[in-house]
Amino acid sequence: MVTIERIITHGAFELDGGSWEVDNNIGLVGDDSDVVVFDAAHDAAPILAAVNGPNVVAMVCTHGHNDHVTVTPELDPGTDFRAVSDEDTLRVAGTELQALHTPRHSPGSVCRYAPELSAVFMARGH
Repeated sequence: MVTIERIITHGAFELDGGSWEVDNNIGLVGDDSDVVVFDAAHDAAPILAAVNGPNVVAMVCTHGHNDHVTVTPELDPGTDFRAVSDEDTLRVAGTELQALHTPRHSPGSVCRYAPELSAVFMARGH
């Protein structure tokens, strides 16, 4: 059965010479075998504790701001990162996650839509 879990981390969002303390929401979608991690930021420890066993099949960064990507390499240092295009899909625990280009507060922002779950996963936090 697919589950959705939210982890909150705290750290600095830095942009254009400014720095702000923010909380960020990290999403986990999957089951006891496989999981996708969304927007791994600030502190790897609570994310690793929440994953605790399942295979991380993908790390999804909804956009490139530091407070959405900073610990992605710590969680999966061997991963080759690639850009996705609109409507690219990945599967986890039998559930399809479709990429949707959603230009927002930074270029290249994407959401993931899971039709089977009636859910959209997007940048959340600051």
